[in-house]
Amino acid sequence: MRLRVAAGAPAALKVLAAAGAAAAPVRLVWSGPVERPLAPLSPPWVPSLELDSGTILFSPNAICQFFFLARGEEPTDLTNQWLEWEATELQPAASAALYTQLVHGKKGLEAVEALGKLLAHIEQNLSRRGTAYLAGDTKSVADVVVWGTLFPVLQDETSLPTELQALRTWFQSMTLSEACRKAADSVLMPRALLEFKSYLQKQPPPSLAMQRATSNEPEPSLQEEEGSERALTEEEITAAADAWACGAAGLPKPWQPQKPVLPVEGMRNVLITSALPYVNNVPHLGNIIGCVLSADTFARIAQDIFQRLLARGFLLQDTVEQLRCEDCQRFLADRFVEGTCPFCSYEEARGDQCDKCGKLINAVELKNPQCKLCKGVPVVKPTQHLFLDLPKLEERLEPWLEQSWASGDWTANARYITRSWIRDGLKPRCITRDLKWGTPVPLDGFRDKVFYVWFDAPIGYLSITANYTDQWERWWKNPQQVELYNFMAKDNVPFHSVIFPCSLLGAEDNYTLVNHLIATEYLNYEDGKFSKSRGVGVFGDMAKDTGIPADIWRFYLLYVRPEGQDSAFSWSDLMLKNNSELLNNLGNFINRAGMFVCKFFGGAVPNMVLTLDDKRLLARVTLELRQYHQLLEKVRIRDALRCILSISRHGNQYIQVNEPWKRIKGDEKDRQRASTVTGVAVNMASMLAVLLQPYMPGVSLAIQEQLCIPPDCFVLSHNFTCTLPPGHRVGTVSPLFQKLENDQVEALRKRFGGGQPENLAVEPQAKQTPPASEPPPAPATVMAPGDPQLIQELTEEVAKQGNHVRQLKANKAEKAQVDMEVAKLLELKKQLALAEGKSPEVPVPKGKRKK
Repeated sequence: MRLRVAAGAPAALKVLAAAGAAAAPVRLVWSGPVERPLAPLSPPWVPSLELDSGTILFSPNAICQFFFLARGEEPTDLTNQWLEWEATELQPAASAALYTQLVHGKKGLEAVEALGKLLAHIEQNLSRRGTAYLAGDTKSVADVVVWGTLFPVLQDETSLPTELQALRTWFQSMTLSEACRKAADSVLMPRALLEFKSYLQKQPPPSLAMQRATSNEPEPSLQEEEGSERALTEEEITAAADAWACGAAGLPKPWQPQKPVLPVEGMRNVLITSALPYVNNVPHLGNIIGCVLSADTFARIAQDIFQRLLARGFLLQDTVEQLRCEDCQRFLADRFVEGTCPFCSYEEARGDQCDKCGKLINAVELKNPQCKLCKGVPVVKPTQHLFLDLPKLEERLEPWLEQSWASGDWTANARYITRSWIRDGLKPRCITRDLKWGTPVPLDGFRDKVFYVWFDAPIGYLSITANYTDQWERWWKNPQQVELYNFMAKDNVPFHSVIFPCSLLGAEDNYTLVNHLIATEYLNYEDGKFSKSRGVGVFGDMAKDTGIPADIWRFYLLYVRPEGQDSAFSWSDLMLKNNSELLNNLGNFINRAGMFVCKFFGGAVPNMVLTLDDKRLLARVTLELRQYHQLLEKVRIRDALRCILSISRHGNQYIQVNEPWKRIKGDEKDRQRASTVTGVAVNMASMLAVLLQPYMPGVSLAIQEQLCIPPDCFVLSHNFTCTLPPGHRVGTVSPLFQKLENDQVEALRKRFGGGQPENLAVEPQAKQTPPASEPPPAPATVMAPGDPQLIQELTEEVAKQGNHVRQLKANKAEKAQVDMEVAKLLELKKQLALAEGKSPEVPVPKGKRKK
């Protein structure tokens, strides 16, 4: 192997350190910035590795991974997460920090200001896990890559904040290791750094704002950094005042699309899908935040795509051995099979995995298998199935993915999950099932089967459009004019990023493929998970019976939207956010602005004479408004909502400082000031109505009606303009929000905290809430033994919780946390046993006994 690196190049640091740490047998070739690189696409100063096969790697992280893989160290999920984070978050910020050091001459903490939150992220993870290294107790490729990115910026230890003790310890340990020390001595030579500095001086400075915008990870205080804390320039203040003066004439004209809505040449045409909810259950709040047919149309499109794949040789046939229950007359899914583990002899192993020893199992390997639905003994039978030939389609998929990643916005988790699927090569994927319901397979020999849900479910997007308009192909076979956004939770990513695109690419019919794939993490419920079988959590059909308006649900779920990590619904937090952010902040400002117009100026917007302070406010609000646009453009919905709340905070502060209720009683100068403040404030309220529309449409409409905002002014602009001029009359102003009381919230917490009768969980309209004095019945008392749906739900809950426990143990979580999650697992198993009509006792895994 031939490794070419340039002295002075920061990217060379990590690859040399990785080569040393992995003891990789490489032939080192030093080069300069003017030399032609090994790889045609490789930019100057970036290392490249030529393998013995002739293949060239020119991604520094890929080179590092190759060295560790060659040594036999397979990356873990945690390692891959760190590498993804380093590439999308740390690297851009570190490049900007290095530029300020080398080109602008900044030193110490000032130079690494842009790394503050990223360094804190490393600190928090090291402290929380209690491990010596990023992915465990031994050094991994993640440690080398992250260290290699940080060292050029942090080699002066005064740059590293003293309070980040865990980070300092890790960083010093890495720096003192032989591989890293040798790499630093070889690469960061004074003369070479001067050459690299000369190269940087000829390049445009990295724009940290632009780099932030390419990330979908949450950064709650981003808008504060860009808005509140940054000093305003004279140009910004002047521009804001000029835009304000343009009034309604400066707004874009409202656009009313014709019916049906179809792509328009020369305009930006955006097509949005949300993952389709399963029809056999009611979505809970987590489903709703992640995603929210005509059968004949649906089947026709699905079968057409199938026939095109078949004709082009992208389908395979293979025999699969499955367990079949003759009593139930069905092949059994893994979750409906239970038997004795072939490895540890645990008698309640599932058809895919043993909860005791943790080993993966093929259902036909189970000893004494039993159907969990009827308790009968299934038999092994071969069955023919059809497979999508993903390996054959991989050569089409990968170039498309690279193009989509480069030009579109994919969340970091969507990229990571997709890469993990294709990293080791794709395998054929079964697309048929032995079921009684579904889209029939239009092929002789398979007409008794149906398509697997994740082959045909995404085709529902097309069929829904086809039911809306017979010109559906103008949306779905028009990639040149249409931008496609897919929204979903992260568990649906592979089907939208690999399987569905492969189906459309193989169909060769000019289909529109996803440009922007937006995947949320999981929303949990309080300190656990949603579980319909246990009556835990709020489901879609129950939310309306809580007495809490729909717009409050929308606000809170979007406020806690799990954009970069799992988040949790909390009743206490819902009450807090409603009472503080909505009632005291947003609602208070809009109500005061409107009431001042009514009370002090007879319901007509007064004259305004802007001072410099007013113009500064206009500029500040304009910054927030533009940040709102940028964040929504990058689908950072949660962060954009914070811009709205920040604007209303500016408004409250503006009113509080100027006290128009006092000035209206003063001399002419004071009355003019009250007039100006009131006029500016009510125009801010008008703009907030527009910004709120996608979040809280009911509240937005109420503001529009109360302030009598003209329809032509109810449009989104990049500038804050005076849309309610002097003389504009407002209507009746009334409060927008109501306080949530603690007693009300506690009652809801108990109601949805588990142990509800099942008919209450499914049909809340019956309002069968038990008396407050009586504790709700335990789940076991309402479970009907042998109920297949309940058994299925509990079986899935046990599987999920078992996987969670195993993950905690693998990550060496604290014993108290593990014990708590194990207790939850045992309780779930008891409930499952009761539902199956068995003894609720759960076998205790064997272990060492004290003598």
